[in-house]
Amino acid sequence: MVDMIELRKPYLLFLGDAEKEIDAKTAAGIAYWRPEDSLAQLRLEENTVDLGLPDMTVMEAASAGAGTFIIGLAPLGGDLPESWVSICIDVLEAGMDIASGLHTRLADIPPIADAAKRTGQNIFDVREPPTGLPCGTGKKRTGKRLLTVGTDCCVGKMYTALAIDAGLRQRGVSSTFCATGQTGILIQGSGICIDAVVSDFLSGSVEVLSPDNEPDHWDVIEGQGSLFHPAYAGVSLGLLHGAQADALVLCHEIGRMTIDGDFADYLIPELDEAIETNLVLARRTNKTVKILGIAVNSSNLDEGQAQKVMSELEGIHGVPVVDPVRTGVTKLVDLLEKTT
Repeated sequence: MVDMIELRKPYLLFLGDAEKEIDAKTAAGIAYWRPEDSLAQLRLEENTVDLGLPDMTVMEAASAGAGTFIIGLAPLGGDLPESWVSICIDVLEAGMDIASGLHTRLADIPPIADAAKRTGQNIFDVREPPTGLPCGTGKKRTGKRLLTVGTDCCVGKMYTALAIDAGLRQRGVSSTFCATGQTGILIQGSGICIDAVVSDFLSGSVEVLSPDNEPDHWDVIEGQGSLFHPAYAGVSLGLLHGAQADALVLCHEIGRMTIDGDFADYLIPELDEAIETNLVLARRTNKTVKILGIAVNSSNLDEGQAQKVMSELEGIHGVPVVDPVRTGVTKLVDLLEKTT
């Protein structure tokens, strides 16, 4: 039995003293994608970024029914500042759980761990994978699955998956966003941090994350890494095999020439190579997998240039091309809806 993360809703989003929304992008993502779960925000300074949620103290949020206090920002170095320890203790004593995507495990900080034990509340260090994950079986599962893949890291795989899931649900199509990274888990309230899983259990963890379901249900699985990344290709392959995806959406940043980070010697693959490589490897566990479309980040182009490039790419590859931020994902949702 795998004990997956399940966060109690609604949330009190902790913004600390972040002065820019990018510094609190986790909290901002939760407020954007799950406004119905975002009860309030807790800010430490007047100039802290404002997500437009009600400002509440710990006790006010607890009285209003908040279930989980989410640390929605990443301080420098990923460590928990000493001044936040007392806040975490207050949260636990007020009856809320705590969820964190920091590199520092809250459960390893004695005063916080002691408070959780004393109060019976939960600490969710979402980078920590659940115990009891199985090896992959490769056995066919009922239901339908879509996986976002990329030409590189940080090209919009999570955003694209969230947008497709939202579009399906808005049309009444049964759909679940399956989170595989810490930010996605905090947005969805459940999931498995795939890149923290021991490699032998990677594909099995994706099978657990997207189990048998109704025939017309779509699991929209958040991709990680890239098959073309020298460091992170392993997690991408494990996702491909475990997902047994019926449909793939390739994510790509227009204009990016080399792999992100300290990998300037490695070129971004051509899109036809990226599509074919992902399909060949995905066919190992689902021989009928298809490429549904391409999702691009065209933020470095103006509107006219972006539309021209997307139109050209559609003509070359014969699939819909969207920019989830600029155009939305309607073209992709249309195709998925036709298959239900």
